[in-house]
This record gives sequence, structure tokens and C-alpha cells, in this order.
Amino acid sequence: MTREALFGKSPDEIQAIVNQLALPKYTATQLTEWLYKKHARSFDEMTNLSKKARELLSGQYTVGFTMPSRVQTSADGTKKYLYPTADTRFIEAAYIPDDDRFTLCVSSQVGCKMGCLFCMTGKQGFQSQLSAGEIVNQISSLPERDKLTNIVYMGMGEPFDNLDNVMRSLEILTSDWGYAMSPRRITVSTIGIIPAMKHFIEKSDCHLAISLHTPFHEERQKLMPIENVYPVKEVVDVLRSFDFGRQRRVSFEYIMFKGINDTHRHVKELARLLNGLRCRINLIRFHPIPDTPLESSTEDAIQQFREGLLNKGIRTTLRASRGQDIFAACGLLSTKELVKMQAPDF
Repeated sequence: MTREALFGKSPDEIQAIVNQLALPKYTATQLTEWLYKKHARSFDEMTNLSKKARELLSGQYTVGFTMPSRVQTSADGTKKYLYPTADTRFIEAAYIPDDDRFTLCVSSQVGCKMGCLFCMTGKQGFQSQLSAGEIVNQISSLPERDKLTNIVYMGMGEPFDNLDNVMRSLEILTSDWGYAMSPRRITVSTIGIIPAMKHFIEKSDCHLAISLHTPFHEERQKLMPIENVYPVKEVVDVLRSFDFGRQRRVSFEYIMFKGINDTHRHVKELARLLNGLRCRINLIRFHPIPDTPLESSTEDAIQQFREGLLNKGIRTTLRASRGQDIFAACGLLSTKELVKMQAPDF
């Protein structure tokens, strides 16, 4: 029988377990601190728990701490960590150092069901949801954990298709009993699942990023099937209905595809679509993936596109390409590992 992991549970849930095991009430506080403040990897490390408590806990539960099984290091310092999951699959987390900014890009699902044309993770199909513990474990087990300044939910999976576990993981990261991180250091990206997006905006103070990639309905339908359910115009209308304040950021991710979404016509339509909305656009070079007709826009086209948006008064940044020599596109490393695992042994 598989033992349940404690890592990822809230103080109330831990208290219920402590009560069920008839342990002293204060054991819950001790456990919470060992899990989220001291990053204990085993019950034996929890030295202020009685021997009886450790034996009872280890008989029915695991800590739930998992180290990465593989790491790839790029010449630019970017690292890709591969994590095994409970269902013998794999997820990725990317550590990106940049001067005094150290960002970790975490995954929220094993695979993805959204089927975006440009996404390698989508080609895996949906496998399973990550628990809150599996999401936060990508941070807790990171060798560079203490250096981190920012966390972005932009790895494998659609965060708002796993809303409950993502929100639970954000609670762990931002609560005083957890990692006590500022929500301003965390960004969650979505393709625009409106009901979940509304819940996130209402219940969290973390930054929000929307995968946009084209302002035109018909083009976005071809790139992102979600456009058939939640058109980007409706997504933007929802954003307009909220007051995000001066400290909370809304951004739009825009991958540049050669001859598809990099024209002056797109600049004009983006300016019309986002008119009056306080936001920024992050332009991203496309990292090629197998079996797709898409190509990255030329450097000249990208720079002209950026200048066009800036001239329209839209704050626009160009994200630096990182990890080109270590399967830069999200999902490539885990796909390679999955294929290797499933290959017949002759």
C-alpha cells in the first residue's frame, strides 16, 4: 500500500493527522516547520519529535521529498532539472540565473491536454495532475533554492487546468507557515481558462501572464485550440473588469512565429485589443520542436515588431533565449527521457 506524502499538506491537514495518531497537539507545528522551514528529507531528521511519533508517522506516511533524477547545465548557466513522478513519468524545472535575478520555472502537470501547436509538452498528451507537494518539491529540492528570487509557473502543463493544486502550492509558498515568499515574486501563466483565471485573480496576489501569441481569433484558433472555448477578446474583457493595483502585474506572452504573427497588422491589432489595459508584452523567440511547421521570426522582424509596439505605448520586452544547448523548449527533456524509458530492451 502506497504511503501518503505529508509534503504539500496545510497546517490544518497536518493537525488532523496528528490528532488521528493521538500525538501531542504541538506535533503539528513541529511537523509543519520541519517540512517547510527546515526542508527535512526524512522523519529521522525531525529530532524534536519523539521516537514514538516518528515511528507512527513513518509507518503510514512519507515526507514526500524527491530529489531530481537528472540535471543538464547550459553554457549560459541555465539548468534543467528532471523529476520522476509517482506514475513513473517525468516533469521538468528550469533554473535561470541572470545577474542578480534567479528564476525557477516550475511544472504543474505531467503532460498537457491543451494541444497548442507550438508546445512540446502538449505532444505528450495529458498524463496526470501534479499535487501541491510535487509542485513545491521542485523548489524545495533545488540545490539553488536559497538563491531564488522569482518563481514562474510556465513549465509543463496548464496551471489553471490544475487549479486546486496550484492554489494550494501558492498558499505554501506565500504563507508565513510556509516559505513566506512575496506574491510579487511569483508569476502564474495561463492560456486563458476564464473561470479559473477569475478565481486566481480574486484569491491570489501573484502576478498573471496570459499566453496570447496572436490577437486575431482565426489565427489563434489554429495555434491554440482553447481559443474555441475562451476567445482572447473575452479573456481581455475579464481582465478589464478587475482592479489589479499598481503593484500587481499583468503580462502577455507572445512567441514570435515567422510569417504568422510578426507583421505590422498584428502590432495594430494588439494595440487595439489591449488599449487602456495596464500591461506589458513579453516577446519570445520560438525554440524549434520536432514535427511542427513553425519557425522563429527573424531578428530583424522581432526588433521591428518590438519597436512598433513601443511606439504604440505598449511596454514591450524581449525575453533572452536561454539554455539553447540543453533542450530549451519546455517538454523536450522529459519527452526524451520518457521515450528512452519506453524503448524496448533488445
